[in-house]
Order: sequence, then C-alpha cells, then structure tokens
Amino acid sequence: MAGPEAGPGTSTANPDVGLLYDINGVAKAAPEWVDRLVGFVGEYGLLLAMILLVLWCWRTVRRGPDAETSVAALVWAPLAAGIAVLVNIPIREFVERRRPFLDHDGLDVLVDGKTDFSFVSDHATLAMALGVGLFVAHRKFGLIGIGLALLEGLCRVYMGVHYPTDVVGGFALGTAVTLLLAPIAMALLTPVTKAVARSPRAGFLVRARAHGPVVPGALGLPGPRTEPTPESDENDLAA
Repeated sequence: MAGPEAGPGTSTANPDVGLLYDINGVAKAAPEWVDRLVGFVGEYGLLLAMILLVLWCWRTVRRGPDAETSVAALVWAPLAAGIAVLVNIPIREFVERRRPFLDHDGLDVLVDGKTDFSFVSDHATLAMALGVGLFVAHRKFGLIGIGLALLEGLCRVYMGVHYPTDVVGGFALGTAVTLLLAPIAMALLTPVTKAVARSPRAGFLVRARAHGPVVPGALGLPGPRTEPTPESDENDLAA
C-alpha cells in the first residue's frame, strides 16, 4: 500500500483524494450544528428514511392492480440489501483499504469508532440496493429512494469516513446484486405473495381490503330478488 498522503496538495496526483478533501472541506467550514446533523443523517437518518419509504410504498402498491408482483419486488428490496452487505464482507477483506482519516491528515471526521476497512461502503451499498429494489416495485418511490441513496453517499464522504470511490463501489455493488438476482427472487417470491393474498387472515399484507358496504350488483354480484306485488301486476295488465 502507498504511504500516507499528508494533505490537500496531493489532489492533483490522486483525484479520489482530492475530491475527498474538497467535499470534507465543506464540513470544516460549516457550523458545528450542521456537522452534527449531517453526522446523524449520514449514519442513521437516511437509512431510517429508506425504511419508512419502503413501508409507504407497501401501503401504496397494495392498492394497485398487480399488487402481488409489486409486493414481491418490495420484499426483495431489503433481502437484496442484506445479500449485498454479505457479499461486501469478502470484498473488504480482499481489498483491505484503510479508512481515509488513517492515511490522510487534515480531515474533519464527524463520527468515531470506524476501524474496519473502507472499500466498499456498507451504507452506500445498503441504500442503493433499497433504492433500486424500490424502483423495481414502483418507479416513483424508486426514484426517491435512489435520490436518498445518492445523498447517503455524499454524506459518507462529507463525514470523512469514506473515499468517493468507496461510495461509488457501494452503489455499483448494491445495484448489481439487486438487478442480477431480481429474476430469480421474483420467480420465488411472487408465488408466495399470491398465496398470502388468497389467505383470509394475512391477505391484507399483499392486497388492501375494500372498505365500505358492498353495493348490490357490484363486482358482478346479483342484486336481491323482489317478488311481484298485486299493484305491480295490475299496472302490467293496464299497460
């Protein structure tokens, strides 16, 4: 491994390090409360927002015409994120890239306790896998999720705990795992969601139940049968 690079002056030799200093330099110039906010958002807040977005998407797709397939895709999103993080374990051990603040002076590090390897970023991997999984289930929610994932990656560099290429690698890993395994996952999960949808008790997990009284004749159901009255018979004869 190359020796430590001591500061922003190395940016021309290594664009990755130069961009790290440029983005983290904003943290050094920002008020302390901004750094605390970005540190919390980058460490916990955006991942929590992604979880809430998945739940919101679930409430929406249950009312759609193809709820079973959409819910299956939505279930795949967190599963893909978990698989991507597991795939990242041997990648990290193989690359063995140290955290940037261990090799470069002058960085403003906003969180403590980061002693594991840097490439690739787990946070970026998780966020992008969830975002792409959401996109498979619902385009609108997916675009929001991908936007949150991009913001997550920016926060990790701003916080001084990852190189930009750590984040880009996480985005690539999360996207690849989600899309490449999606056909197999959908083939396995869709029959499950269809079976759950037919369940009287658990069907609401896949398809929203209709509310309100059932109108006679709606949904192809016959209305109540009425018996003829004497008055109606007289009117018929008069006609």
